[in-house]
Amino acid sequence: MDSKEIQWHPPYVAAMNLELGEDRDKLVFIPEYTLNTGALKIDLFMEHKGHSCVRNDIGKIFRRYNIVEFKSPDDMLGIDVFIKAQGYACLFKAYGEKADSRKMEEISVSLIRWARPDKLFEYFKEHRAKVENPCKGIYYIREMVLFPTQIIVTKELDSEKHRWLCALSGQLAEQDLRGLLTSISCLEGKMEKEYADSVLEVALNANRKLAEKLRRDDNMSKTLMEIMEPVLAEVKQEYMMEGLREGMEKGMEKGMEKGMEKGMEKGMEKGMEKGMEKGRREGMVYAYYEMNLTTNEIAQKLQLTEKEVLEIIQKKDGEL
Repeated sequence: MDSKEIQWHPPYVAAMNLELGEDRDKLVFIPEYTLNTGALKIDLFMEHKGHSCVRNDIGKIFRRYNIVEFKSPDDMLGIDVFIKAQGYACLFKAYGEKADSRKMEEISVSLIRWARPDKLFEYFKEHRAKVENPCKGIYYIREMVLFPTQIIVTKELDSEKHRWLCALSGQLAEQDLRGLLTSISCLEGKMEKEYADSVLEVALNANRKLAEKLRRDDNMSKTLMEIMEPVLAEVKQEYMMEGLREGMEKGMEKGMEKGMEKGMEKGMEKGMEKGMEKGRREGMVYAYYEMNLTTNEIAQKLQLTEKEVLEIIQKKDGEL
C-alpha cells in the first residue's frame, strides 16, 4: 500500500499515549484540537494537569499547554510548516477566555517526523538559530521561536526507549518489529492494548514484506503470532477488498470495452446485411425496368410501393 494511503495520525496519537504512559494521569490528551470556530486543528493537544516533570525524554520540554504536530514520512517539514506550528501556538495563546489567561511561558510546541528535515536545519544554520541536541533524536530550537520548541526525529530515537513512536515507519528492521510485538505482549490494560493495536496496524501495513516474513518464521513464539495474526488478518482483508474493488473496476471497464467491440461488430454485420439487401432490391427493380415492365408491375413483384420503385429508377438514371 502507498504510504500516502496509510492513516498515520491516529496511531501517532496512540503512540504518544503509550510513550507517556508513566505520566498519562498528569496529562489530558485531545486529538484534533480545534483552535477556534473555524477549521484550524492541532494534531494533538496535551494539557499538563500538575507541576511535576514528565519523565520521558520527549516530555522534558512540556509546559502546561503542549501543541504536537505529526508529519507522516511523505510530508515535508520546511520553514513554512515550522512557522505554521508556531502560528498555531500563537492562536492558542490568543484565544484564551481572558486577556493573557494563557501565558507564553506555559506553551510548548513539538514537531514529530521520521527523518531529519535537513533543509530546515540548514535554514536554522544559515540564520544562526541555536539548535541543541540534548539526547538522540530530540532537537531544541532556541531561537526564531516564541515558545519552547522541539523537533523529534523518530529515526534517530533510541528504539528501545521509544518503541511506539519508532514503530511508525515504513522502514522497520526485523528486530524492531519483533521488539514491538514483545512490548505489546507485556501490556495489560485494555486501553494500552487498543493503542498498541493502532500502532501495530500501521507498522504491519507499512512493512508488509517484513510482516509476511515473520508470519512464516517457525521460530516466532506462539504469543507473538497470536498478537500479530488478528491485525495482519485485518490488513489482509483491507488489501483483498482493495483488490476486489480494483478487479471489479477493471472488469467493468473490460466489459464495456468488449460490449462496444461486440456492438460495433454486430452493427457492421447488420449494416452489411442491410446494404446488401438494399443493393439486391435496387438491382432487381432496375432489371425489371429494363425488361419494359411498368412501375406498377415491378412494385407488385417486389412488394414495394410505386413511389419506392420510381425513386430507385430515378436514382439509378441519375448515376448513369
